[in-house]
Amino acid sequence: MTPQTSFLSLANCKPLRKEKFLSEMDRIIPWQEMLSAIRPHYYDNEIGRPARDLHLMLKIYFLQQWFNLSDPEAEQEIYDRGSFQRFLGLDLMGETAPDETTICKFRHLLEEHRLQECFMEIVNALLTEKGYFMKKGTIVDATLIAAPSSTKNAEGKRDPEMSQTKKGNQWYFGMKGHIGVDADSGLVHSICATTAKAADITMLHHLLTGEERAVFGDKAYAKEEDKRAARKAGVFYAMSDKGKPYHPLSSSQRKKNRKHSSVRSKVEHPFHVIKNLWHFTKVRYRGLQKNNLQLHTLFALVNLYLKREQLLA
Repeated sequence: MTPQTSFLSLANCKPLRKEKFLSEMDRIIPWQEMLSAIRPHYYDNEIGRPARDLHLMLKIYFLQQWFNLSDPEAEQEIYDRGSFQRFLGLDLMGETAPDETTICKFRHLLEEHRLQECFMEIVNALLTEKGYFMKKGTIVDATLIAAPSSTKNAEGKRDPEMSQTKKGNQWYFGMKGHIGVDADSGLVHSICATTAKAADITMLHHLLTGEERAVFGDKAYAKEEDKRAARKAGVFYAMSDKGKPYHPLSSSQRKKNRKHSSVRSKVEHPFHVIKNLWHFTKVRYRGLQKNNLQLHTLFALVNLYLKREQLLA
């Protein structure tokens, strides 16, 4: 008698959404270029356990970004999820997954040599070669990312590199992630991180390429001196106008702001991916540098994600 098919076997026949996502990202990530950037810094233990496969470790690091996993969580999820095992090419019948200490050490190696910035350069070089970066204009924006405000740690204090700021009627403690986005494609080309209380406009010139013919941003970036300098340089200055006390915006200014908002909306797409799809809403590490490097990895992967259909085709 033919054995009855179980629900589990039926589920395994149908590709899951996460499995499809991992398969697509696996096909479009420029693995060889990234591995070549890491390999000169990667150790090969002559004493003790041999180093784990470099490709495997990099894949685990990316899984941590996509699913917002700590080092211990990453180890546990590899054992728990078949989709992770297939993405990693890991057969747990014959080998074990890297433990949390190995995963942590690999992340520290990337941070020590700032290799996350190399990932961003490699991805953007690939997308530039494909013709996705037009470099005619830049949209700038920033987002608040919360940090733990608890003082229950070894030092008994909050992270000194984070700060508090007020947005609307609510107070936030953490950092800001600033990005510059290509106005045509919506791809991220510039990234920096600051403490939360830093004004958005202070990072403006760090987010521009110097090649753009137009600059877009919300009213936080509006400044008369920059407007005059842009006009002198022949750059279209499309920062939103902001009203002043007893001098509200005119109807023409409001109309212009609405017109430019359709272009500015592209800058929200990368933030939507990391915050809503990949759930990066709170910093995982202390200090700005580690979190800045993580942002470079996240937005490099975001750029590939946003163009995955074209790259797969």
